[in-house]
Amino acid sequence: MFDTVLVANRGEIARRVIRTLRRLGIRSVAVYSDADADAPHVHEADAAVRIGPAAASLSYLDVEAVIGAALQTGAQAIHPGYGFLSENAGFAQACAAAGIVFIGPDERALEVMADKIRAKAHVARHGVPVVPGFSARGMDDDDILAEAQRIGLPLLIKPSAGGGGKGMQVVREASELRDALAAARRVSAAAFGDDTLLLERLIDGPRHIEVQVLADAHGAVIHLGERECTLQRRHQKVIEEAPSPVVDERTRARLGAAARAAAESVDYRGAGTVEFLVAADRPDEFFFIEMNTRLQVEHPVTELVTGLDLVELQLRVAAGEHLPIAQDDVRLHGHAIEARVYAEAPARGFLPATGEVLMWREPAGVRTDAAVETGSIVSADYDPMIAKVIAWGEDRASALERLDDALARTVLLGVDANIGFLRTLLGAPAVRAGDLDTGLIDRMPPHTDPEPTMAALTAVATQLAVAHPSLEPRRAVSALWASGGGWRAGAAPSVVAQRFETASGQIVTATTGDPGDAVVAGPDGDGRVWVHDAGTAYVLRPLSRREAADLRRARRERTAHATDPELRAPMPGAVVAVHVADGASVAAGERILTIEAMKMEHPLIAAHDGVVRLDAAVGDQVRRDQVLAHVSANGE
Repeated sequence: MFDTVLVANRGEIARRVIRTLRRLGIRSVAVYSDADADAPHVHEADAAVRIGPAAASLSYLDVEAVIGAALQTGAQAIHPGYGFLSENAGFAQACAAAGIVFIGPDERALEVMADKIRAKAHVARHGVPVVPGFSARGMDDDDILAEAQRIGLPLLIKPSAGGGGKGMQVVREASELRDALAAARRVSAAAFGDDTLLLERLIDGPRHIEVQVLADAHGAVIHLGERECTLQRRHQKVIEEAPSPVVDERTRARLGAAARAAAESVDYRGAGTVEFLVAADRPDEFFFIEMNTRLQVEHPVTELVTGLDLVELQLRVAAGEHLPIAQDDVRLHGHAIEARVYAEAPARGFLPATGEVLMWREPAGVRTDAAVETGSIVSADYDPMIAKVIAWGEDRASALERLDDALARTVLLGVDANIGFLRTLLGAPAVRAGDLDTGLIDRMPPHTDPEPTMAALTAVATQLAVAHPSLEPRRAVSALWASGGGWRAGAAPSVVAQRFETASGQIVTATTGDPGDAVVAGPDGDGRVWVHDAGTAYVLRPLSRREAADLRRARRERTAHATDPELRAPMPGAVVAVHVADGASVAAGERILTIEAMKMEHPLIAAHDGVVRLDAAVGDQVRRDQVLAHVSANGE
């Protein structure tokens, strides 16, 4: 076994790998960018090396910097985690050239499976069923349109060089194709350095089921059952579970055989995942999507139902050992479900969120793999997933209940997150019944943030009155009267009133009192106060009397039909496309520009007809709520 292993990643997966290394007595080395200098994975490793500035292309994707860190610290092997360099054949080759073991498959498997087009053709020759489609390599938009019409709509456009749902576009009408191709190419080039696209027939209402495989260098290939990954939003997985509620033993054996055939076809070594689309109304019919030649985000659910540590098995295989188990030894016990916690605002269309984590508390009794702790900074530089909460139960119903309870006890204050949405999703009748398809989340009503409970309001009012009385400016002849402490000579302490604006824009008044079990944190950098009560987090903006009055007056004067001429950035990011010329006439609903943040694109749309005045250009770095364009009737 290795003495020292470098973990070429960040966040929760780096911490998870370090945890196994520590248990096995192996020295761990972390790498970090300037943005992660104080990150938890840096502190938990035995050693840490800076590899560059915040941008992933200049740090975590810098092959020379990562190899240099390994050589500097005497690492014998590199664990790439997932994302970044984990499926990069050039990186694996660089490791071999430097005499370092890459904990993953060899270059051939990486090269074949990294290209979805090549992978699909390859596995089809080995008897694995595939979805009809074609490669757009070397084709212009007219050629693609002609071939798309021959294959038949609807189609799914996917970057050939990468996964994770990044850049995927659904095209249902021929008129949508050109814009969808342009968007997919931009994201693919930015995320993977390759804008080659693959177009496949879109199977409506499918389930997304994947099979975990393990292989050693001695010819052994086994599978560890399937995972249900159907609950997705924008092709990004949200909830995963093992086993699937619709896969019976016979279908599991067929899926496992197909997955093993795909792995054997490239002499696979290590842990990998073969992904399939399964027809919702015909769960015994499945099609190969791709093979991920790395550990998956959702690997914990497989670990909980098999009792195996997949990272340990990766290490042992990479060190040349035989797999310690055979196919007949694999047993699935109970049910496990994982929820991905993203830094995003569901009520604002799931826009990625940034900020300082003012408070983080993990729930007891379940497994939590987190990238953050209290004081961590969530930036726009990396993926918005910041934690995974995973629950196990004897059956699916008990696992669902335990996961919902665990999410209710997860305290995350300071950064918008999707925890409330996750609980709503878990409670949906179709989810409870296991009646899933990849479009289920898209059909749900838009998420709205609940209004704060009275206990939450009371807790914040009390916290402010005691700790931050200056947030309520007052004129007084003495500082005593402005202290907010409620003290009066010769009388019992008085109740202090505070005014707040809620996330929905409501203005509420609360008084000090018993906060109960509510937890308060803040103010944050924007002056907002955060509170967690009864399983839900709320954010409140304290208002002075004057601010509250001015806000009420402005809202009364605003006409119901008025629209704002200003188009503002919904989050920090970069302008990646401007779709109209300055001074152009546009119609309501027309795209004005697109910004990119956290590996996702977000278009800004004209709310009404008018003339555009641009305030930003391609390449500009913008902050949240920055005005990027105006759309007005007279162009002013």
